[in-house]
Parts: sequence; structure tokens; C-alpha cells
Amino acid sequence: MPEELARRLGTTDAVVVGLSAMIGAGVFAAFAPAAAAAGHWLLASLALAAVVAYCNATSSARLAALYPESGGTYVYGRRRLGPLWGYLAGWGFTVGKTASCAAMALTFGSYALPGLERPLAIAAVAVLTLLNLFGVQRSAGVARIIVAFVLAVLVIVILAGLAGDGSAGFGWSAHPPGTEVSLRADGWGVMQGAGLLFFAFAGYARIATLGEEVRDPARTIPRAVGIALGITLAVYALVAVAALRTLRPELLATSDAPLADLVRRAGFGWLAPVVGAGAAVAALGALLALLLGVSRTVLAMARERDLPGALAAVDPVRQVPRRAELAVGGAVIVLLLVADLREAIGFSSFGVLVYYAVANACALTLRRDEGAPPRAVPVLGLALCLGLAATLPMTSVVAGLAVFAAGLAIHAVRRGRAGR
Repeated sequence: MPEELARRLGTTDAVVVGLSAMIGAGVFAAFAPAAAAAGHWLLASLALAAVVAYCNATSSARLAALYPESGGTYVYGRRRLGPLWGYLAGWGFTVGKTASCAAMALTFGSYALPGLERPLAIAAVAVLTLLNLFGVQRSAGVARIIVAFVLAVLVIVILAGLAGDGSAGFGWSAHPPGTEVSLRADGWGVMQGAGLLFFAFAGYARIATLGEEVRDPARTIPRAVGIALGITLAVYALVAVAALRTLRPELLATSDAPLADLVRRAGFGWLAPVVGAGAAVAALGALLALLLGVSRTVLAMARERDLPGALAAVDPVRQVPRRAELAVGGAVIVLLLVADLREAIGFSSFGVLVYYAVANACALTLRRDEGAPPRAVPVLGLALCLGLAATLPMTSVVAGLAVFAAGLAIHAVRRGRAGR
């Protein structure tokens, strides 16, 4: 029997971890490319992304309540579909989200200290990894502070967007009046916009991956997922309405910093530095949640020997997966030393969609006495995950397929050696 982690997180803690992952840096940037894809149908894209998120979250929550272990869909895939499907989900999540960790760290560094973003990003990863070693409750406490600040900034943005008349001077750094683009959206554009916005919702998986550290998981996890997703959807909907009202889709689509440009356009330019600070802190919160989620998936994979067994060690005092956390933190720092992944992690999006497709497929195998959701939920979630994956840029799809091919090769080699 592997060493187990301590159950120290209540519903509020789990909600905070989910919010820190979902209301991350994506909300400060995702609306611009989504508007470029969906145009005046941006709210339709947001609604579609919310439907996908709801289906995935419902399937994940029911499975997490049944299997309250670290690892999320990696565990469910192994239990319901077989070891290979679990491995593919875990591999895609681990590799993709490790790259996302590096991207979030660089995003934090670029907002907080431009010009020195890489050293600051490395320092942030080191500090948060050290924080996680002191116990998941400490991490949840810091996440609570981060979430409170980011939500306060977003409320300010929403109020500014709704209060302003959109006729104030631009103050745009890169897009003066007259540079707005002409948008023509269709069904494909709405799907693509939904795909871009979906990843701003995807943090609820962090709640499931912490299933082994949640008290009363059968009750806590579904509640925490529902509450976190509901709050996130409400905030994003209000941000989208404020952005469309103030900037219009044509201007929103061209913005490099849409929420900062929103407050400038609304006549509250002095708030732009506050928005920048919110983006930096949001990136830090997303990084903290990502490091927690990836390390727990690494722990689960090490327990099954899909990763080196040494990574399955649990600290006897703090009851955290110390080796897994150190390995993930070290891997992120190595990536930060050798590459700038802010613009090169398309395969992460592909991996997340595969991850949730496997989760929905697992939910389809649940019986009623196991807490099966209405069948339409995982069916729709599975179909939409595959549909959104098809809208990703071809380079992202190819990169994602290459990552999974490499994972399969490594899996085959490890299994071949184990069979000797």
C-alpha cells in the first residue's frame, strides 16, 4: 500500500485552489484572440466554452468522488478504461502542464519586472516549490490571498467597463484609433473562440488531482468544483460584457493587453498599472495551482511505475509528495533556462483536451450506483473536446501528436524492460 497524503483541505480550500487555477493570467489575455476568432459572437463562444467546462467538470467531479486519490484522470483512466488510456491522460497532462508552468512563470516575470522576467520566473518557481513542501494547507492559504486580490482587480475592471461610455481618449500603446480590424465570424470562428476561452476554465482539474488531500471527498469535490466553476463563469461573463461594451469586438481583437486597454478606453487610465499587477498576481496563482496539480499526477504515475518509483515518496512529517514536487519544480526551471515557452505551448492545449476526453469516456462507464451523471453530459463533453481539438492550429495538433507519440514510445520501452 503506497504512503498516502493527509486529508487537510475543506470545501473552501478546494474552491480557492480551483479559482486560483481558473482565474489566472488567461482572463487578462484570452478575450483578444477569442474576439478575433468569434467577432460579435464572443458571448456565444464563452457560452460554448462554459458548456464544455460544465460537462468536463461534472464528469471529473463524479469520478473524483468515486476515486479520491491523487492523479485525477490518470487514475480514472486506469480504473475504467485500462492502463494505457490512463497513461496517455497522465502523460499529456504532465508534459503539457509542465510547459504551462514555465509559461505562467514567464508571464509573471514579464508583468512584474520586464527585462528580468527569466530570473524572476525561476525565483518564483523555486519559492512556490518550497512553499508546497511545507504542506498543502500553506499553499491553499497563499492561494486564498492571491484569489482575493485578482477578484478585486477584476471587479474594478468590470465596474470601469460598465461605468465608462467608451468615448474617452485611447491611451493605447500599440493600437491607436483606426487600426481596428473588420471581423466576420462563422460557426468555425465560434468554435475556435470557445477553444481559446475553454482553457481559462480548465483549472477545476486541480481540485480533482488533489482528491487524496480533501476531507470527505465524495461530498467536498463535487461541491467545490461546482462553486468554483460557477464563480468563474459569472466573472468571465461580466468581463466579456464590459469588454464588448467598451472596446467592441473590432478593437478588442487587436489588443495586446485587453483589460488594461479596457480601463483606458473607459476613461480610467490610472487603473492600468493596477490591472497589470492583477495579471502578474493571477499568473502567480495559476503557477501555484499548476505545480500542485502536476506534482500529484507525477506521484500517481510513479506509484504505478509509469514514472520512476522513487518519485512516489511521501514526506512522513508534512505528508506531501516531496520528490515529485522537487522534480516538477526542477523540470520547470530547466525549461525556463533553455526556452521561452509563452508562445510555444500549443501542444498543451491539445493535451488538455485529450485529458478531458478521457475523463468523459471514463464517466460513460459509470453505473447509477457509482454516481453516474446523466449520459448526455459525458457524451456531449467527449464530442465537444474532440471538436475543439479539431479547431486548434495545425501546428498545435502536430506538436500534440508528437508529444503523445513520444510518450507511447517511452511507455513501450519501460514496459518492455519490466517484462524481461
